[in-house]
Amino acid sequence: MYIISSFVYSANLELAISEIEQKGIARERIFAAPLDKRVEKRKILDTINQSDGKSLSDLIAVLGTIFMLFGAIYGFILEWGPILWALIGLVGGAVLGFLIDLMFQKNHGNGKKTGNNKTEVILIVNCEQKQAEMVENALWDNMALGVTSWNKTCKRKIVDDG
Repeated sequence: MYIISSFVYSANLELAISEIEQKGIARERIFAAPLDKRVEKRKILDTINQSDGKSLSDLIAVLGTIFMLFGAIYGFILEWGPILWALIGLVGGAVLGFLIDLMFQKNHGNGKKTGNNKTEVILIVNCEQKQAEMVENALWDNMALGVTSWNKTCKRKIVDDG
């Protein structure tokens, strides 16, 4: 039987492997494979089909809206009127939001990688049926992201009815 789990590479992974070894699973029956992360340049604008969740347009929209609102409110007092000041506020807020996002990207992101930099590791443990619950508990106790059981004779997932 195979127990397959995924971990963020950390001390918890090492602790899980040590605990499994201490409970009688030989080191040769434990396989850990780190997954490669995709490395690509950050895109300035997201598209409908592709998004990295770090778009430059978020702060542009927020600051543009806020400054447009203030321009419309104070435009009743100022000489050119609320519509013109709302448009000036929209453009000014959008430019300010773009500059802040661009500066933040340059200083913190360097535009090199997307996503987080944490490596995910797949851990496969080959064990007997009677050891499966003990192995699964050890994996869950050490912060596994996910765990599944695979029976090598039936080649299907084992479902616990309890």
